[in-house]
Amino acid sequence: MVDWSGGNDRGATPKKDAIWVCAARDGMAEPPLYMRNRHVAEEWITDFLKAETKAGRRVFAGFDFAFGYPSGFGRTLIGTDDPFAIWDWFAARVQDDPKSNNRFDLAGEINAQFPGTGPFWGNGLQRDIPHLPRKGLARDSHGMPEKRKAEEQAKGAFPVWQLSGAGAVGSQVIMGLPMLARLRKTFDDALTTWPFEPLSTPIALVEIWPSLIAKNIAATQPEGQIKDARQVQVMAETLSAMPAENLAQLLDVPTNTEGWILGLGHEALLTQGPLPPPLKNDCFAMPQGAHWTPVETALDHLRHELSCVTGTRNIPLKDAANCILAADVTAARAHPPAPNAAVDGYGFAGPAPEGINRLPLVQGRAAAGAPFAGNVPADHAIRILTGANLPQGVDTVVLQEDVSATTSHVSFHGPIKQGANARKAGEDMQAGQVILHAGRKLTAADLGTMAAAGVDKLRVYQKLRVGILSTGDELRNPGDAVTDGQIFDANRPMLSALVGQWGYDVIDLGRAPDNRDRLRVILDDAARRCDVIVSSGGASAGDEDHMSALLKDTGSFALWRIAMKPGRPLAMGQWQSKPVFGLPGNPVAAMVCALVFVAPALRVLAGGTWQTPARYMVPAGFTKSKKEGRREYLRARIENGAAVVFPSEGSGRVSGLSWATGLVELDDPAQKVAPGDPVAFLPFHSFDA
Repeated sequence: MVDWSGGNDRGATPKKDAIWVCAARDGMAEPPLYMRNRHVAEEWITDFLKAETKAGRRVFAGFDFAFGYPSGFGRTLIGTDDPFAIWDWFAARVQDDPKSNNRFDLAGEINAQFPGTGPFWGNGLQRDIPHLPRKGLARDSHGMPEKRKAEEQAKGAFPVWQLSGAGAVGSQVIMGLPMLARLRKTFDDALTTWPFEPLSTPIALVEIWPSLIAKNIAATQPEGQIKDARQVQVMAETLSAMPAENLAQLLDVPTNTEGWILGLGHEALLTQGPLPPPLKNDCFAMPQGAHWTPVETALDHLRHELSCVTGTRNIPLKDAANCILAADVTAARAHPPAPNAAVDGYGFAGPAPEGINRLPLVQGRAAAGAPFAGNVPADHAIRILTGANLPQGVDTVVLQEDVSATTSHVSFHGPIKQGANARKAGEDMQAGQVILHAGRKLTAADLGTMAAAGVDKLRVYQKLRVGILSTGDELRNPGDAVTDGQIFDANRPMLSALVGQWGYDVIDLGRAPDNRDRLRVILDDAARRCDVIVSSGGASAGDEDHMSALLKDTGSFALWRIAMKPGRPLAMGQWQSKPVFGLPGNPVAAMVCALVFVAPALRVLAGGTWQTPARYMVPAGFTKSKKEGRREYLRARIENGAAVVFPSEGSGRVSGLSWATGLVELDDPAQKVAPGDPVAFLPFHSFDA
């Protein structure tokens, strides 16, 4: 997406009212790029399109200026309203240098060919220009419509004739059409333009107007970011994430010579599922004076300060396992849709009185998928199978094991209550009823529930992309040659597997050396590819704790000294607006901190609700004396109905993680645990279950 400009070179420092470009794929955008002038921008756009087509990818390229003029303009100017002929006419006459251009003079020359004052106005130069008024006077003398049909429908859109002043777009058009004409010549048969041509080529040019999604842009505007940069980013993310059927609706516009604004008339589709606002820069900051932070205080802080950081998409039901709902799901129809039999047996109109009941049988039967079409008279019965709709005249079923039947009659003992062994229509779910709420992480059972209610598509949050990074010169990959001073990296495969089990997309960021410049490059790359970064090592405040040092420079850094064992130091902050969790380097401490803090935090960042792990009070199968002032997590498992703990509490014993099936949680006060005392056991699978 391109935010164009009709002005001159804006200098090396990014500025508003300049050219901004942003590329996105699948709803995930690269950082917006500042282009100081049109020459730089056109060169970058051309190179980008060449690289993308060479890689076999298609490009949907949007530009925020009009692709055409009101009908009749071209016929008066050059004898045809063919938009491409108009583009070529401007390309042959526009003179454009970084510091100057002839747009105002050219507009005056065009006006001279029209009756009256001509359509263009808004001379923005100090010198007067023949035939180009400074204000839009006598607007009906030139014979041209004031606006294209698109601008007439788009509330607040300015006419293409105005060249200067607040909101003016005319200069962008004059200085943009030559660039589009050159792109057409460069890419020839590989490029088509909407709505003038069918979009069947690798490159599609479309006209955009970010004001259509102004509310989404404003709601997600980070503090300090230039609005022009934000609007191309939001537009790129919105269109690249849009389901194909929605995009097809936006493109369903009749071919015409004026052009059209993409999404005009379909604003609801464009604004559907707005991108979430960024996290506050100080979201991890604890109150001043906090030194040793209790676990519950830290968890409460995360619960209240974090919010979703990913966009939304529509998906089919079959692909929804482990996704998080972005909108409530309502039943498409009742379940069951009609009254039906709960058992195999015989149906009749209840109740049945005490004693022996003998009823004549009607011909035929009712089965699931093959309902009985007739009516069952009073004091008659019909053969019915499990799941079959109850025929007219039937509201009760007697179990087949409880009857004696012949070809003509059925006998059974009463009493039987009216409605026995029968299900009511909608007793499980009613049509239109909310059956699952936004924020829920979908299970296999949820998919069954939705399918039973006729739900085939749903809106979910895009899967959170979590980057996993290990830091430290001493680390090597398993299988590498090592010295006595080096260790194998256990954290990255462990944390990657853990995050993958939670249902998120894992991005392996590799190992970072103890080099601040190299770590900065890795984090820059991670911010482009990830929604969240989870690192281990370098989370304290020592000489080689470069992660903490870099986060501190962003102004978002918080070093939490958690009153817990194992664990304690957690470094948190944001890198280019992406949250970063810095875990301890010790694998046992890293995993415990990931379970306790990262699991619920990621769930919220992914759009879900805060999850508290299940705690089961079980008898202790161990003895323990614990000091006051910190919470302790012991690697544990259940044996013979009691929680037993790993023989060594030392965090250097990584094998204890494999031995355990969960954690015993001992709260902050001092306590002595004896065999048989109740303790809280937290199974590993209950974290983000």
